[in-house]
Amino acid sequence: MRETTHGHDENSTGGPRLNRRALLKYAGATFALLVTPTGVMAAGSSLLALRVWPAEEYTRITFESRHKLVFRHLLLKDPERLVVDMEGVDLESVLLNLFGKVLDDDPYIRLIRAGQNRPGVVRVVIELKTEINPQIFTLDPVGEYGHRLVVDLYSTEPFDPVLALIQKSSPMDAAAGESANATAPATPVVEKPPEKPAASTGNAKARNAPPANDRKVKRLFTIALDPGHGGEDPGAVGQRGSYEKNVTLSIARRLKRKIDDTPGMRAMLTRDGDYFVPLAQRVNRARQVHADLFVSVHADAFVRPEARGSSVFVLSEKGASSSAARWLAQRENNSDLIGGINLARQDSHLARTLLDLSLAATINDSIKLGRAVLAALGDINTLHKGAVEQAGFAVLKAPDIPSILVETAFISNPEEEARLNDNTYQEKMADAILRGIRRYFDNNPPMQRTPVARAG
Repeated sequence: MRETTHGHDENSTGGPRLNRRALLKYAGATFALLVTPTGVMAAGSSLLALRVWPAEEYTRITFESRHKLVFRHLLLKDPERLVVDMEGVDLESVLLNLFGKVLDDDPYIRLIRAGQNRPGVVRVVIELKTEINPQIFTLDPVGEYGHRLVVDLYSTEPFDPVLALIQKSSPMDAAAGESANATAPATPVVEKPPEKPAASTGNAKARNAPPANDRKVKRLFTIALDPGHGGEDPGAVGQRGSYEKNVTLSIARRLKRKIDDTPGMRAMLTRDGDYFVPLAQRVNRARQVHADLFVSVHADAFVRPEARGSSVFVLSEKGASSSAARWLAQRENNSDLIGGINLARQDSHLARTLLDLSLAATINDSIKLGRAVLAALGDINTLHKGAVEQAGFAVLKAPDIPSILVETAFISNPEEEARLNDNTYQEKMADAILRGIRRYFDNNPPMQRTPVARAG
Protein backbone atom coordinates (compact mmCIF):
# COMPACT_ATOMS: atom_id res chain seq x y z
CA MET A 1 0.00 0.00 0.00
CA ARG A 2 1.05 3.55 -0.51
CA GLU A 3 1.16 6.33 1.97
CA THR A 4 -1.71 8.77 1.65
CA THR A 5 0.58 11.74 2.19
CA HIS A 6 4.05 10.94 0.85
CA GLY A 7 3.93 7.51 -0.78
CA HIS A 8 5.98 5.72 1.88
CA ASP A 9 3.55 4.79 4.68
CA GLU A 10 2.28 1.24 4.44
CA ASN A 11 0.20 1.56 7.62
CA SER A 12 -2.53 3.70 6.13
CA THR A 13 -6.02 2.21 6.24
CA GLY A 14 -7.13 3.50 2.88
CA GLY A 15 -10.50 4.39 4.46
CA PRO A 16 -12.61 7.45 3.70
CA ARG A 17 -11.39 10.85 4.86
CA LEU A 18 -13.26 12.33 7.79
CA ASN A 19 -14.83 15.77 7.58
CA ARG A 20 -14.20 18.24 10.38
CA ARG A 21 -17.42 17.51 12.29
CA ALA A 22 -17.01 13.72 12.10
CA LEU A 23 -13.36 14.02 13.00
CA LEU A 24 -14.00 16.02 16.14
CA LYS A 25 -16.81 13.67 17.15
CA TYR A 26 -14.44 10.71 16.73
CA ALA A 27 -11.69 12.52 18.64
CA GLY A 28 -13.98 13.32 21.55
CA ALA A 29 -15.18 9.74 21.84
CA THR A 30 -11.89 7.95 21.31
CA PHE A 31 -8.98 10.11 22.37
CA ALA A 32 -10.50 11.91 25.37
CA LEU A 33 -9.04 15.35 24.64
CA LEU A 34 -6.84 16.25 27.50
CA VAL A 35 -7.24 19.81 28.72
CA THR A 36 -8.58 22.51 26.47
CA PRO A 37 -12.00 22.29 24.76
CA THR A 38 -11.88 22.18 20.97
CA GLY A 39 -13.54 25.56 20.74
CA VAL A 40 -10.40 27.37 21.88
CA MET A 41 -7.84 25.44 19.86
CA ALA A 42 -4.98 27.64 18.77
CA ALA A 43 -4.28 27.73 15.04
CA GLY A 44 -1.02 26.10 13.94
CA SER A 45 0.70 24.54 10.98
CA SER A 46 -0.78 21.31 9.70
CA LEU A 47 0.95 18.02 10.27
CA LEU A 48 1.73 16.52 6.87
CA ALA A 49 1.96 12.91 8.02
CA LEU A 50 2.21 10.64 11.01
CA ARG A 51 3.77 7.24 10.41
CA VAL A 52 4.11 4.28 12.77
CA TRP A 53 6.60 1.48 12.04
CA PRO A 54 6.14 -1.41 14.53
CA ALA A 55 8.80 -4.08 14.97
CA GLU A 56 9.99 -6.41 17.70
CA GLU A 57 13.28 -4.55 17.88
CA TYR A 58 11.73 -1.10 18.23
CA THR A 59 8.73 0.93 17.11
CA ARG A 60 9.25 4.24 15.34
CA ILE A 61 6.74 7.10 15.22
CA THR A 62 7.42 9.92 12.78
CA PHE A 63 5.67 13.29 12.74
CA GLU A 64 6.25 15.28 9.55
CA SER A 65 5.64 18.99 9.00
CA ARG A 66 6.54 21.78 6.62
CA HIS A 67 8.08 23.64 9.55
CA LYS A 68 10.62 22.61 12.16
CA LEU A 69 8.87 20.88 15.04
CA VAL A 70 9.57 22.24 18.53
CA PHE A 71 8.83 19.72 21.24
CA ARG A 72 9.22 18.61 24.85
CA HIS A 73 8.76 15.08 26.14
CA LEU A 74 8.13 13.39 29.46
CA LEU A 75 8.20 9.70 30.43
CA LEU A 76 5.56 8.74 33.02
CA LYS A 77 5.09 5.59 35.12
CA ASP A 78 2.12 3.59 36.47
CA PRO A 79 0.88 3.22 33.81
CA GLU A 80 3.73 3.57 31.33
CA ARG A 81 3.26 6.61 29.07
CA LEU A 82 5.37 8.86 26.88
CA VAL A 83 4.09 12.42 26.57
CA VAL A 84 5.21 14.63 23.67
CA ASP A 85 4.19 18.30 23.56
CA MET A 86 4.51 19.94 20.12
CA GLU A 87 4.33 23.69 19.63
CA GLY A 88 2.58 25.43 16.75
CA VAL A 89 0.85 22.33 15.35
CA ASP A 90 -2.82 22.17 14.38
CA LEU A 91 -4.67 19.60 16.51
CA GLU A 92 -7.10 18.60 13.78
CA SER A 93 -4.25 17.55 11.47
CA VAL A 94 -2.73 15.47 14.26
CA LEU A 95 -6.02 13.67 14.93
CA LEU A 96 -6.61 13.06 11.24
CA ASN A 97 -3.18 11.51 10.82
CA LEU A 98 -3.56 9.41 13.99
CA PHE A 99 -6.61 7.59 12.69
CA GLY A 100 -5.94 3.85 12.23
CA LYS A 101 -2.16 4.01 12.64
CA VAL A 102 -1.63 1.83 15.74
CA LEU A 103 -1.86 -1.91 15.18
CA ASP A 104 -3.17 -4.27 17.87
CA ASP A 105 0.01 -6.37 17.72
CA ASP A 106 2.40 -3.45 18.10
CA PRO A 107 4.85 -4.75 20.73
CA TYR A 108 5.26 -1.37 22.42
CA ILE A 109 2.23 0.90 21.80
CA ARG A 110 -1.20 0.32 23.32
CA LEU A 111 -2.81 3.57 22.17
CA ILE A 112 -1.94 7.06 20.95
CA ARG A 113 -4.21 9.96 21.87
CA ALA A 114 -3.91 13.70 21.40
CA GLY A 115 -5.45 16.90 22.66
CA GLN A 116 -4.95 20.63 23.04
CA ASN A 117 -2.84 20.97 26.18
CA ARG A 118 -2.80 24.77 26.09
CA PRO A 119 -2.96 27.44 23.38
CA GLY A 120 -0.34 26.70 20.75
CA VAL A 121 0.65 23.31 22.21
CA VAL A 122 -0.71 19.92 21.15
CA ARG A 123 -0.07 17.07 23.57
CA VAL A 124 0.38 13.54 22.21
CA VAL A 125 0.16 10.76 24.79
CA ILE A 126 1.60 7.37 23.82
CA GLU A 127 0.20 4.68 26.10
CA LEU A 128 2.75 1.87 26.33
CA LYS A 129 2.54 -1.89 26.80
CA THR A 130 5.91 -2.10 28.50
CA GLU A 131 8.81 -0.03 29.79
CA ILE A 132 10.79 1.63 27.03
CA ASN A 133 13.95 3.63 26.42
CA PRO A 134 12.90 6.43 24.08
CA GLN A 135 15.11 8.22 21.58
CA ILE A 136 13.55 11.44 20.30
CA PHE A 137 15.17 13.71 17.74
CA THR A 138 14.44 15.94 14.75
CA LEU A 139 15.54 15.64 11.14
CA ASP A 140 15.93 18.35 8.53
CA PRO A 141 14.16 17.98 5.16
CA VAL A 142 15.69 15.44 2.78
CA GLY A 143 14.39 13.93 -0.46
CA GLU A 144 10.59 13.92 -0.43
CA TYR A 145 10.41 14.41 3.34
CA GLY A 146 9.85 17.67 5.17
CA HIS A 147 10.86 18.39 8.77
CA ARG A 148 10.49 15.30 10.92
CA LEU A 149 10.20 14.58 14.62
CA VAL A 150 11.23 10.97 15.24
CA VAL A 151 10.18 9.01 18.33
CA ASP A 152 11.92 5.65 18.65
CA LEU A 153 10.62 3.30 21.34
CA TYR A 154 13.28 0.75 22.30
CA SER A 155 12.97 -2.06 24.79
CA THR A 156 14.81 -1.68 28.08
CA GLU A 157 16.49 -4.97 27.11
CA PRO A 158 18.90 -4.12 24.26
CA PHE A 159 18.53 -6.01 20.99
CA ASP A 160 20.81 -9.04 20.97
CA PRO A 161 21.86 -10.19 17.46
CA VAL A 162 23.36 -13.39 18.88
CA LEU A 163 20.07 -14.36 20.54
CA ALA A 164 18.20 -13.52 17.33
CA LEU A 165 20.60 -15.77 15.43
CA ILE A 166 20.17 -18.86 17.62
CA GLN A 167 16.38 -18.63 17.84
CA LYS A 168 14.76 -21.16 15.56
CA SER A 169 12.85 -18.86 13.23
CA SER A 170 11.45 -15.37 13.00
CA PRO A 171 7.70 -14.85 13.42
CA MET A 172 7.93 -12.63 10.34
CA ASP A 173 9.50 -15.29 8.11
CA ALA A 174 6.17 -16.37 6.63
CA ALA A 175 5.85 -13.27 4.46
CA ALA A 176 2.61 -12.51 2.70
CA GLY A 177 2.61 -13.32 -0.95
CA GLU A 178 5.25 -16.02 -0.72
CA SER A 179 4.62 -19.63 -1.65
CA ALA A 180 2.80 -21.86 0.82
CA ASN A 181 5.71 -24.25 1.11
CA ALA A 182 8.20 -21.54 2.02
CA THR A 183 7.99 -22.06 5.78
CA ALA A 184 11.32 -21.24 7.43
CA PRO A 185 13.16 -24.28 8.76
CA ALA A 186 14.72 -24.26 12.20
CA THR A 187 18.10 -22.54 12.18
CA PRO A 188 20.73 -25.28 12.57
CA VAL A 189 22.81 -24.32 15.59
CA VAL A 190 24.27 -27.75 16.28
CA GLU A 191 27.25 -28.85 14.25
CA LYS A 192 26.62 -32.21 12.61
CA PRO A 193 28.21 -34.41 9.94
CA PRO A 194 27.72 -32.88 6.48
CA GLU A 195 24.94 -34.29 4.42
CA LYS A 196 24.61 -34.58 0.68
CA PRO A 197 24.99 -31.13 -0.95
CA ALA A 198 21.77 -29.49 -2.03
CA ALA A 199 21.13 -29.68 -5.76
CA SER A 200 21.84 -26.55 -7.75
CA THR A 201 21.70 -25.42 -11.33
CA GLY A 202 25.41 -24.61 -11.45
CA ASN A 203 28.06 -26.51 -13.40
CA ALA A 204 28.82 -30.20 -12.74
CA LYS A 205 31.93 -29.43 -10.69
CA ALA A 206 29.99 -27.15 -8.34
CA ARG A 207 27.12 -29.65 -8.02
CA ASN A 208 29.36 -32.59 -7.21
CA ALA A 209 31.82 -30.84 -4.92
CA PRO A 210 31.33 -31.58 -1.21
CA PRO A 211 30.69 -28.63 1.10
CA ALA A 212 33.80 -26.74 2.14
CA ASN A 213 33.36 -27.74 5.78
CA ASP A 214 33.30 -31.44 4.71
CA ARG A 215 36.76 -31.12 3.23
CA LYS A 216 38.60 -28.64 5.39
CA VAL A 217 36.88 -27.10 8.41
CA LYS A 218 34.50 -28.65 10.94
CA ARG A 219 32.42 -25.71 12.10
CA LEU A 220 29.31 -23.74 11.30
CA PHE A 221 29.60 -20.90 8.75
CA THR A 222 27.57 -17.77 9.56
CA ILE A 223 26.38 -15.42 6.81
CA ALA A 224 24.93 -11.99 7.64
CA LEU A 225 22.21 -11.05 5.15
CA ASP A 226 21.38 -7.37 4.89
CA PRO A 227 18.08 -6.46 3.17
CA GLY A 228 18.67 -2.89 1.99
CA HIS A 229 16.60 0.07 3.23
CA GLY A 230 13.38 -0.35 5.29
CA GLY A 231 10.84 1.65 7.25
CA GLU A 232 11.17 5.36 6.61
CA ASP A 233 13.66 4.60 3.84
CA PRO A 234 11.85 2.92 0.91
CA GLY A 235 14.91 2.76 -1.31
CA ALA A 236 14.31 3.04 -5.04
CA VAL A 237 10.73 3.04 -6.30
CA GLY A 238 9.77 1.36 -9.59
CA GLN A 239 7.46 2.83 -12.21
CA ARG A 240 4.73 0.42 -11.06
CA GLY A 241 5.13 1.51 -7.45
CA SER A 242 7.33 -1.32 -6.17
CA TYR A 243 9.51 -0.44 -3.19
CA GLU A 244 13.09 -1.64 -3.13
CA LYS A 245 12.84 -2.28 0.62
CA ASN A 246 10.11 -4.89 0.08
CA VAL A 247 11.91 -6.69 -2.75
CA THR A 248 15.19 -6.88 -0.83
CA LEU A 249 13.52 -8.24 2.31
CA SER A 250 11.66 -10.92 0.37
CA ILE A 251 14.79 -12.11 -1.47
CA ALA A 252 16.87 -12.03 1.73
CA ARG A 253 14.28 -14.11 3.61
CA ARG A 254 14.27 -16.70 0.83
CA LEU A 255 18.06 -16.78 0.86
CA LYS A 256 18.09 -17.18 4.66
CA ARG A 257 15.85 -20.23 4.43
CA LYS A 258 18.08 -21.82 1.82
CA ILE A 259 21.24 -21.13 3.83
CA ASP A 260 19.66 -22.45 7.02
CA ASP A 261 18.70 -25.60 5.13
CA THR A 262 22.29 -26.11 3.93
CA PRO A 263 24.36 -28.38 6.21
CA GLY A 264 27.10 -26.45 7.97
CA MET A 265 25.63 -23.00 7.30
CA ARG A 266 23.29 -20.57 9.01
CA ALA A 267 22.19 -17.01 8.29
CA MET A 268 21.07 -13.94 10.22
CA LEU A 269 19.12 -10.95 8.93
CA THR A 270 20.12 -7.42 9.86
CA ARG A 271 16.40 -6.62 9.68
CA ASP A 272 13.45 -8.98 9.51
CA GLY A 273 10.61 -6.54 9.00
CA ASP A 274 9.69 -3.18 7.55
CA TYR A 275 11.74 -0.94 9.82
CA PHE A 276 14.87 1.16 9.44
CA VAL A 277 18.32 0.05 10.62
CA PRO A 278 21.22 2.54 10.32
CA LEU A 279 24.13 1.47 8.14
CA ALA A 280 26.67 1.27 10.97
CA GLN A 281 24.30 -0.91 13.04
CA ARG A 282 24.01 -3.36 10.15
CA VAL A 283 27.78 -3.73 10.12
CA ASN A 284 28.00 -3.99 13.92
CA ARG A 285 25.37 -6.74 14.04
CA ALA A 286 27.33 -8.83 11.58
CA ARG A 287 30.45 -8.40 13.72
CA GLN A 288 28.56 -9.23 16.94
CA VAL A 289 27.59 -12.66 15.61
CA HIS A 290 31.12 -13.16 14.21
CA ALA A 291 29.77 -13.52 10.69
CA ASP A 292 32.04 -15.14 8.11
CA LEU A 293 30.43 -13.18 5.25
CA PHE A 294 28.23 -10.10 4.83
CA VAL A 295 25.85 -9.92 1.85
CA SER A 296 23.80 -6.76 1.34
CA VAL A 297 20.84 -7.20 -1.03
CA HIS A 298 19.57 -4.31 -3.17
CA ALA A 299 17.50 -3.55 -6.28
CA ASP A 300 18.42 -0.04 -7.25
CA ALA A 301 17.29 2.51 -9.81
CA PHE A 302 19.18 4.52 -12.38
CA VAL A 303 18.47 7.78 -14.14
CA ARG A 304 17.70 5.92 -17.38
CA PRO A 305 14.93 3.27 -17.30
CA GLU A 306 16.71 1.13 -19.89
CA ALA A 307 19.52 0.31 -17.44
CA ARG A 308 19.33 -3.40 -16.63
CA GLY A 309 21.21 -6.36 -15.23
CA SER A 310 22.73 -7.62 -12.00
CA SER A 311 25.90 -6.27 -10.38
CA VAL A 312 28.15 -6.98 -7.41
CA PHE A 313 30.08 -4.31 -5.50
CA VAL A 314 32.78 -4.39 -2.84
CA LEU A 315 34.45 -1.69 -0.79
CA SER A 316 37.20 0.47 -2.23
CA GLU A 317 39.88 2.13 -0.09
CA LYS A 318 41.05 4.43 -2.87
CA GLY A 319 38.15 5.39 -5.10
CA ALA A 320 35.27 4.10 -7.17
CA SER A 321 35.96 1.81 -10.13
CA SER A 322 33.53 3.83 -12.26
CA SER A 323 31.43 6.98 -12.11
CA ALA A 324 28.30 4.82 -11.91
CA ALA A 325 29.72 2.93 -8.92
CA ARG A 326 30.56 6.23 -7.21
CA TRP A 327 27.03 7.54 -7.86
CA LEU A 328 25.46 4.36 -6.52
CA ALA A 329 27.60 4.36 -3.36
CA GLN A 330 26.64 7.96 -2.62
CA ARG A 331 22.98 7.09 -3.14
CA GLU A 332 23.16 4.08 -0.82
CA ASN A 333 25.13 6.01 1.80
CA ASN A 334 22.32 8.57 1.92
CA SER A 335 20.12 5.89 3.48
CA ASP A 336 20.92 7.18 6.98
CA LEU A 337 19.74 10.67 6.01
CA ILE A 338 16.49 9.37 4.55
CA GLY A 339 15.78 6.70 7.15
CA GLY A 340 16.80 9.02 9.94
CA ILE A 341 19.39 8.43 12.66
CA ASN A 342 20.10 10.31 15.86
CA LEU A 343 23.52 11.72 15.03
CA ALA A 344 24.08 12.82 18.62
CA ARG A 345 24.06 9.18 19.78
CA GLN A 346 26.24 7.58 17.10
CA ASP A 347 29.22 5.60 18.31
CA SER A 348 32.48 6.47 16.57
CA HIS A 349 34.11 3.17 17.60
CA LEU A 350 33.67 1.62 14.18
CA ALA A 351 35.11 4.67 12.47
CA ARG A 352 38.16 4.56 14.74
CA THR A 353 38.57 0.86 14.07
CA LEU A 354 38.54 1.43 10.34
CA LEU A 355 41.28 4.03 10.66
CA ASP A 356 43.44 1.65 12.69
CA LEU A 357 43.05 -1.50 10.58
CA SER A 358 44.14 -2.27 7.06
CA LEU A 359 41.24 -3.40 4.92
CA ALA A 360 43.42 -4.74 2.11
CA ALA A 361 43.13 -8.44 3.04
CA THR A 362 39.39 -8.24 3.70
CA ILE A 363 38.76 -6.40 0.45
CA ASN A 364 40.76 -9.02 -1.42
CA ASP A 365 38.53 -11.76 0.04
CA SER A 366 35.46 -9.65 -0.73
CA ILE A 367 36.49 -9.52 -4.39
CA LYS A 368 36.81 -13.33 -4.47
CA LEU A 369 33.33 -13.67 -2.96
CA GLY A 370 31.97 -11.07 -5.35
CA ARG A 371 33.35 -12.88 -8.39
CA ALA A 372 31.81 -16.18 -7.27
CA VAL A 373 28.38 -14.60 -6.73
CA LEU A 374 28.55 -12.56 -9.94
CA ALA A 375 29.29 -15.70 -11.97
CA ALA A 376 26.25 -17.42 -10.45
CA LEU A 377 24.03 -14.38 -11.12
CA GLY A 378 25.08 -14.55 -14.77
CA ASP A 379 23.27 -17.91 -14.99
CA ILE A 380 19.86 -16.28 -14.35
CA ASN A 381 20.15 -12.66 -15.49
CA THR A 382 22.05 -10.28 -17.71
CA LEU A 383 25.07 -8.79 -15.97
CA HIS A 384 25.17 -5.01 -15.89
CA LYS A 385 28.95 -5.21 -15.60
CA GLY A 386 31.01 -8.32 -16.18
CA ALA A 387 33.38 -7.60 -13.31
CA VAL A 388 33.05 -6.83 -9.62
CA GLU A 389 32.99 -3.06 -9.07
CA GLN A 390 34.32 -1.05 -6.13
CA ALA A 391 33.21 2.10 -4.34
CA GLY A 392 32.98 3.58 -0.84
CA PHE A 393 29.84 1.84 0.43
CA ALA A 394 29.42 2.52 4.15
CA VAL A 395 27.57 -0.76 4.70
CA LEU A 396 30.56 -2.77 3.43
CA LYS A 397 33.05 -1.36 5.94
CA ALA A 398 33.34 -4.28 8.32
CA PRO A 399 37.13 -4.45 8.71
CA ASP A 400 37.22 -8.21 9.31
CA ILE A 401 34.31 -9.66 7.29
CA PRO A 402 34.38 -10.19 3.50
CA SER A 403 31.44 -8.07 2.35
CA ILE A 404 29.57 -7.61 -0.92
CA LEU A 405 26.59 -5.59 -2.11
CA VAL A 406 24.42 -7.39 -4.67
CA GLU A 407 22.29 -5.34 -7.03
CA THR A 408 19.80 -8.05 -8.02
CA ALA A 409 18.33 -5.98 -10.89
CA PHE A 410 17.21 -2.44 -11.70
CA ILE A 411 13.80 -1.76 -10.22
CA SER A 412 13.67 1.35 -12.43
CA ASN A 413 13.51 -0.91 -15.51
CA PRO A 414 9.84 -1.90 -16.01
CA GLU A 415 10.74 -5.40 -17.25
CA GLU A 416 13.12 -6.05 -14.38
CA GLU A 417 10.69 -4.55 -11.88
CA ALA A 418 8.12 -7.17 -12.92
CA ARG A 419 10.70 -9.96 -12.52
CA LEU A 420 11.77 -8.67 -9.09
CA ASN A 421 8.17 -9.05 -7.91
CA ASP A 422 7.87 -12.59 -9.27
CA ASN A 423 8.18 -15.37 -6.67
CA THR A 424 9.91 -17.73 -9.09
CA TYR A 425 12.53 -15.15 -10.03
CA GLN A 426 13.16 -14.29 -6.39
CA GLU A 427 13.77 -17.99 -5.70
CA LYS A 428 16.21 -18.17 -8.62
CA MET A 429 18.01 -15.09 -7.34
CA ALA A 430 18.34 -16.59 -3.86
CA ASP A 431 19.57 -19.87 -5.36
CA ALA A 432 22.19 -18.04 -7.43
CA ILE A 433 23.56 -16.06 -4.48
CA LEU A 434 23.77 -19.27 -2.42
CA ARG A 435 25.66 -21.03 -5.24
CA GLY A 436 28.14 -18.18 -5.27
CA ILE A 437 28.59 -18.38 -1.50
CA ARG A 438 29.16 -22.15 -1.65
CA ARG A 439 31.75 -21.76 -4.42
CA TYR A 440 33.57 -19.15 -2.35
CA PHE A 441 33.64 -21.41 0.74
CA ASP A 442 34.84 -24.33 -1.38
CA ASN A 443 37.93 -22.35 -2.36
CA ASN A 444 38.32 -20.09 0.68
CA PRO A 445 37.21 -21.89 3.86
CA PRO A 446 37.31 -19.62 6.93
CA MET A 447 39.77 -20.37 9.69
CA GLN A 448 38.74 -22.61 12.57
CA ARG A 449 37.21 -20.84 15.56
CA THR A 450 34.71 -21.46 18.32
CA PRO A 451 31.12 -21.24 17.01
CA VAL A 452 28.99 -18.36 18.26
CA ALA A 453 26.39 -20.68 19.80
CA ARG A 454 25.59 -24.31 20.31
CA ALA A 455 22.45 -26.03 21.45
CA GLY A 456 22.87 -27.53 24.92
